[in-house]
Amino acid sequence: MAPPPAATPAADAPPPPADRLAAARTAYASTADTVRSLRSSSACDAAELSAAEARLRALRVELSAAQGEADMADGTAAAAAAASEATFSRAGVASLLRRRFFYSPAFDIYGGVSGLYDYGPPACAVKNNVVALWRQHFVLEEGMLELEGTCLTPEPVLKTSGHVDKFTDLLVEDAVTGAPYRADHLLEEHLVAAMEGGKLTAERAEAAASLRARLDELDEDAMAAALTEWEVKAPETDNALTTPYAFNLMFKTQIGPKAGVVGYLRPETAQGIFVNFKRLLDYNGGRMPFAAAQIGLSFRNEISPRAGVLRVREFLQAEIEHFVHPQHKEHPKFAGVAGRVVNLFPREQQLTTRVAVPMSVGDAVAAGTIANETLGYFIARTDMFAEKMGLNLEHVRFRQHLEHEMAHYASDCWDLEVNTSYRWIECAGIADRACFDLTSHSVAAKTELTVREVFDTPQTDELWVAAPNKGALGKAFKRDAQKIMASLAAADQDTLAAYAATHAAGNPVTVAVDGGLASGDPSAVVDPAMLAFKRVTQTIHGRNYYPSVVEPSFGIGRLLYCLWEHAYFVRPAGDGGAAAEGSETNAPPAAVLRLPAEVAPVKVILLPLMRQAVFNDRLHEAADAFREAGLSARLDDSGQSIGRRYARADEVGTPFGVTVDHKTVEDGSITVRDRDTTAQVRCPSIAAAVEVVRRCCAGLGTWADVSAEYPGVVAAADADAPAA
Repeated sequence: MAPPPAATPAADAPPPPADRLAAARTAYASTADTVRSLRSSSACDAAELSAAEARLRALRVELSAAQGEADMADGTAAAAAAASEATFSRAGVASLLRRRFFYSPAFDIYGGVSGLYDYGPPACAVKNNVVALWRQHFVLEEGMLELEGTCLTPEPVLKTSGHVDKFTDLLVEDAVTGAPYRADHLLEEHLVAAMEGGKLTAERAEAAASLRARLDELDEDAMAAALTEWEVKAPETDNALTTPYAFNLMFKTQIGPKAGVVGYLRPETAQGIFVNFKRLLDYNGGRMPFAAAQIGLSFRNEISPRAGVLRVREFLQAEIEHFVHPQHKEHPKFAGVAGRVVNLFPREQQLTTRVAVPMSVGDAVAAGTIANETLGYFIARTDMFAEKMGLNLEHVRFRQHLEHEMAHYASDCWDLEVNTSYRWIECAGIADRACFDLTSHSVAAKTELTVREVFDTPQTDELWVAAPNKGALGKAFKRDAQKIMASLAAADQDTLAAYAATHAAGNPVTVAVDGGLASGDPSAVVDPAMLAFKRVTQTIHGRNYYPSVVEPSFGIGRLLYCLWEHAYFVRPAGDGGAAAEGSETNAPPAAVLRLPAEVAPVKVILLPLMRQAVFNDRLHEAADAFREAGLSARLDDSGQSIGRRYARADEVGTPFGVTVDHKTVEDGSITVRDRDTTAQVRCPSIAAAVEVVRRCCAGLGTWADVSAEYPGVVAAADADAPAA
């Protein structure tokens, strides 16, 4: 009997998920190339660019939907989530951080306030150590200028930067109680619950997955339609929701009494550097390039904070603004980091394999994957910092922004992302912001934030010069006229030549405007009657230019949380190592934070073998010696066993334990224990033990070096025996 013929798909059947995804990737990549080309063109048509950007955003929605459909089909999303949960213990970390008072909800005796947390002694110490490491690694090693600006910022500054108009999330409210919710979070939770409930048809489940994948792309109208379609209600009351609207995330206030100045708590520290650019340049003797750094609090009025300390309303930022010549973005120290291999997640991989690739920074810059040397230099240095502070580099990557994510003025942007139980968390951004910020503040404040470049040899050349009709431009473009004229004055010769050719043909000239127009358009279409172009012979001794800015920006709180998840592990029962005149071999399973010594909250735990007066003199001698050496030390002379006291120190990440025992009383020798291996050595004196810890904390030696220098300690009595 012949087999039945194979089924043929219906002519109107939708394409398989894999085919739809491939087509969406191709369409997005092609349009992204078009947008990139138009943005780089000095004489692009504004309407054409705007239309291409709109197409790109629409294609990104289609790509997200196709990716979600493909993930549902092959289980990719579920597998990734399961792998992340298996790698990290969110519950274990949360329990340890609460028990040992790393942090707690602020004002919790009054019920607390979401998105606000108080850091306890260990977290405060780790934070200060990470900040000190950041300052050493970036500010001091790079010779950066450090600034401390105010947290209160007057409205005109943030109006110019775009925060007043565009720093928003979509908010909905309970129609009865007025309780606020972030719309995308509410919709996502509803979609996840619907998909996990198992009551959706296959078609409806696919639609839910598709919508979830493109939540970031929804505007107010699309969000309103989605909330209505899926019948989303207020979670606590099941009441209807109001129409979503854009909510500005800045804390607004009034500076001064009565009719004071409108101000905001700053949403970032960067603007304080930009507005002080001229002073910083003068302080630096007019030399370029240079970098300025600032560490300080920023504030964002999150609608519905979640994920613990990962999304909060008050947080510590560490930001760098590296000012560089726009045509010369080489870095003098790039050769020293060019061989550094980092996990890069470029656009191409995001659209295809969705897997980061190890690549040397030098190769990435040479291939054009990273836009320039300065950007590549800071990516490499950021990777080195992540390693120094204790992050597991296997779970660290640098994700390149897709074209639709970048502002029109940015040339390239990368995010430092760290894998945790919450999946990949953005912890830092490294962006080439071109000259947008200084240009915008120059125009708004009527202050030239430029650099004077003096040529070594005067240049005589025949040049194109723009001669705008200031009156006509002012009448037609109002406040934007100054930006247009500044952009014409700063334009290079190739750009002016292209403008002149367009003008000579009698056509309107599309002028690329540094910083964009007030409307958000990147360029202005100028009637030919408002401009003139001519060739002149000039001897040029120099010129003024707006520097480009490469900005590495770090969220310290997010880095800390990622560090705690990466450092956390549970030591198996009985795997404690030996103690002087005591053993940890019978210790129960214990949580440990494997923090690098440089960032650990306490460097040394000082322990008497048991609580007896005979040990007191040596114990206090050791405490004084460590503190005089600048090493934080804590004394634990509680009545618990030596093993349990070591375990308690391991929980908060203390890298070294020093035990005073009977031999210490007799001859002054003392044991030093390593947290990670639980191995111990006996040093001939307290001074020698201090030097061992000092070298390890300063990165001048390792525990392997110590073990080779001093004899190990052999196990003795039961660690769980009473200490006194």
